[in-house]
Amino acid sequence: MKKKPVSVYAEITDENAVKLASDGNSEAFSYLYEQNVKRIYNYIYYRIGSEQDAEDLTARVFHRAFGRIGSYEEKGVPFSAWLYRIAHNLIANWHRDNFRRREVSLEDQIDFPHHGDLPERMVERNQEKEMLLKAIRNLSPDRQQLILLKYLEDLSNAEIAVIMRRTEGAIKSLYHRSLLALREELEKNEKYHVVEK
Repeated sequence: MKKKPVSVYAEITDENAVKLASDGNSEAFSYLYEQNVKRIYNYIYYRIGSEQDAEDLTARVFHRAFGRIGSYEEKGVPFSAWLYRIAHNLIANWHRDNFRRREVSLEDQIDFPHHGDLPERMVERNQEKEMLLKAIRNLSPDRQQLILLKYLEDLSNAEIAVIMRRTEGAIKSLYHRSLLALREELEKNEKYHVVEK
């Protein structure tokens, strides 16, 4: 009777993947990659608006993480917070290198149509999404980042605080100010939109 081959490494789970990866297990890092790549890509794409650049920066995030995983320190927050921090730094560098601001193509971003929607309702929803994205783009980079992490990635204030290198109290305050600024932007856009018609 033949024995089944035994893996050198224990089964990879969410709980042990970081430890195994930091010990040099490339399969564990692949697991972490698969668990986080889509979220990191979406975060970068929303911040810069270019598919190709987002793909390149996402690859750089994971390349940098792979090179430094041995020095990763557990701080009681998800591993993804470390990846978001790396992504944030690379995005800041990208913005410095690309001084002009790019627009996000709504056609690439919005999932539509929903079956059964009337064309009028689809147009109305697309206009609402366009106005929201325009208003978010008019906010400061910190406020954009906070709103994307909070609503797109559904992160807690504690996780956002680690990514943005602020206290949780500072994040709560920034969150409140960001929502007020977003409301003002939406009201400005709504007034402009009414006058434009």
